[in-house]
Order: sequence, then C-alpha cells, then structure tokens
Amino acid sequence: MFLFSVKPGILYLIPTTLADDTLAQVLPAQVTACIAQLRYFLVENARTARRFIKLAAPGQVIEELQITVIDKDSSPSQIQAALKLVVAGQDAGVISEAGCPGIADPGAELAKAAHQLGVRVVPLVGPSSLLLALMASGMNGQSFTFHGYLPIERGRRGAAIKQLEKLAQTLHQTQLFIETPYRNMQLVEDLLANLHPNTRLCLATNLTAPTEYVRTDTVAGWKKEGPPDLHKQPAVFLVGL
Repeated sequence: MFLFSVKPGILYLIPTTLADDTLAQVLPAQVTACIAQLRYFLVENARTARRFIKLAAPGQVIEELQITVIDKDSSPSQIQAALKLVVAGQDAGVISEAGCPGIADPGAELAKAAHQLGVRVVPLVGPSSLLLALMASGMNGQSFTFHGYLPIERGRRGAAIKQLEKLAQTLHQTQLFIETPYRNMQLVEDLLANLHPNTRLCLATNLTAPTEYVRTDTVAGWKKEGPPDLHKQPAVFLVGL
C-alpha cells in the first residue's frame, strides 16, 4: 500500500493598479494569465477585488470563484483558516486594495503564515507606489526606510518628522511615509514647519495616472513656490539629502 501526501498549492501575490484605467499599461500578461486560471482569492476588499478580477480576466465567472476577505482586522486563526485550501493543494491569489500585496498591507501576514505552513509564495510583477516614488525622487535608493503612517497628533508628528530628518542626515538614508489622503495637506504643513530649509522633500502623487505628479525640492524651495493641492490624492512623502 502506498501513501501519497498532498502537495500544497501556490500562493500568488497579485499586484493591482494604482490608478483607474491603467491595467493594460502597468500589469504584464503574466498577471492577467494567473488571475484567469485561479479559482480561489484572498482579498482585502471583496467588492473592489471582484471588479479588478473582471477587468483583468473577463472570462472569469465571478459567481464561481471563492473569495475570502483577509484585512487588517483578521486574526491569526482566520488567516490560518483561509490558507487551509492552499495547504490542501488549491492555488490562491492575494489581492490588495492597490499596488503590491505584502507591502504595507495585510498580504504580509498571509505570506508569513504561508511560509510557516510550507506553502510556496510567488510574487508577481506590478506597480509599487513606494518604489516608483523612490525611483523618481532622485534621493538615495541604496538605503531607505518606509515608516508607514506618522502619528496623527501634531505634537507627536512634529517630533517624528524631526527624528526622520535626523536619520536622513546621519545615515544618508531616504525616509518614506504615507498619510490618509484627506489629511495630506496637514502633513505637508507640518513637514514644512519642522524640517530644516536645506532638507529635501519629495511629494509623489497619483503615480501611473495621467495626473501623476512627482517633485523634489528643498523645504525652502517648497515654501517659496508653494506645494500643490494633495487633498484626497494618494501620495508618498520622501525626506532625504
């Protein structure tokens, strides 16, 4: 009598677009082909994931797909449960709200758990707002750190900004961070108020969209010219030398 163990499936990390109507320009054929053959998806938001799947692979019948939501509030046990089918041999795709799964989103927890369970994790090529902003900023791409969100309270945020500036100066390291879009302009105000005039600041917004805007200048230059209106625009902020 022979016993056969089941080979685990593959967990594909599927990038999505950063801007509307850019799928054909920013996603390679490998991504759309993968979406077309998968039947199980672990997604951050079911509604937007369904819309993206239909755009990327029109032949998919959405009603026939199994879609499980894994977001920032999902517990370790929910993540483990979501991967049971993959451990049992079912391939699955991870889809985040925008950009590349695993970068500043819950996809990282799925990848972590998959490795612990012996599941192969395959990242697919697609747009990352952080890397695109860093590429275009002219700042140090050899050493950089992404900090996610800075504190909301202005006193703590000001202190955090000064700490990031110190890191940029002492380590010659680019500091990247983001903000909830409707608070962008308050963050810009605090950056200009707390950073040294000679420190360089890059504002990168609407990346890959026709309205894309990327500009790096000294804080003194930003104060002279005035920043653009970033209210409710997806943006990446970079501080460096």
